[in-house]
Amino acid sequence: MTTGAAPRILYIDDDDALRRLVSRALARHGYDVASAASGAEGVAMAGAGTAEGGFDLVAVDHYMPGMDGLETLAAITALPDPPPVVYVTGSDEGRIAVAALKAGAADYVVKTVGEDFFDLLSASFAQVLDRTRLERAKAAAEAELRATNARLEAMLSEVNHRVANSLQLVSAMIGLQKGVLTDPRARDMLEDTQRRIRAIAQVHRRLYTANDVEQVDLRDYLGSLIEELGESWSSDALPRTLTLSAEPIRVKTDRAVSIGVIITELVTNACKYAYPDGGGEVRIFVNEADGHCVLTVEDDGCGMAADQKPQGTGLGAKLIRVMAQSLQTAVEYDPAHRGVRAVLRVPV
Repeated sequence: MTTGAAPRILYIDDDDALRRLVSRALARHGYDVASAASGAEGVAMAGAGTAEGGFDLVAVDHYMPGMDGLETLAAITALPDPPPVVYVTGSDEGRIAVAALKAGAADYVVKTVGEDFFDLLSASFAQVLDRTRLERAKAAAEAELRATNARLEAMLSEVNHRVANSLQLVSAMIGLQKGVLTDPRARDMLEDTQRRIRAIAQVHRRLYTANDVEQVDLRDYLGSLIEELGESWSSDALPRTLTLSAEPIRVKTDRAVSIGVIITELVTNACKYAYPDGGGEVRIFVNEADGHCVLTVEDDGCGMAADQKPQGTGLGAKLIRVMAQSLQTAVEYDPAHRGVRAVLRVPV
């Protein structure tokens, strides 16, 4: 309906005299009324587009020869973008009124003799038109919100794509720098830095290739991360077997980054120090228990003394502590385990 224009009404009834009375009465109430003498004629007018259609509301009488009111109602509601329909019944036809409402009528009015019927009809039209305007405004707002969310998700996905590419570039630059160094200790430090960067980049790759741009599935993410770590650490001379057993747990992006860095450091420590004399297995478990995501990294190697200081530069231990603090938790070590078992309980 055009703003400020009189609502355009189609009144369908086979009673010529009543149609004329309704047209005059509703015109006094501010409506622009067209009428049809049969259900078939009314359906044709309602579906004829701008020539005869474009009605804001249709009123349908029940008793009509040929196509009755319920059949007319069904045909109108089947039209593309149908107008709301008010059903007109006799005073003792509650059953028919209920059937009409179930079939899609917006309201019904009981036909009576006198001005009361026209007043009721006008009041019903006003209520239905107001309700229809609100429903359409709500639908339009929801559609706009969905479109806005889709645009924001697309933008966020693009940001994650660019971040992942940038981190990959940084990792490649570090690799080039590592290639020109002769100091083994410096090379090892740069390689550790590459692994940390790849752990973060892996999160952003997951985000821009998944439907959800705000959360990461830990099972998928850690699966790819462990695969990369295995390729990095395992060799014919010192084989390392990394195995992952994980439940599909989804976490926010920032938490996934912290978890990935911690797992990278724990697995790296196990690969470096657990089996100094040969190959061995490092196992990673991820499961949910008591409202927590429980992550476990364990090996069957030489173990670690309770008061042992971190080996290497100690940066890995500091990173683990800082990342764990960002998750409101801490890494705990099981002293009863044969090798090293580190457990991280993250609230979810």
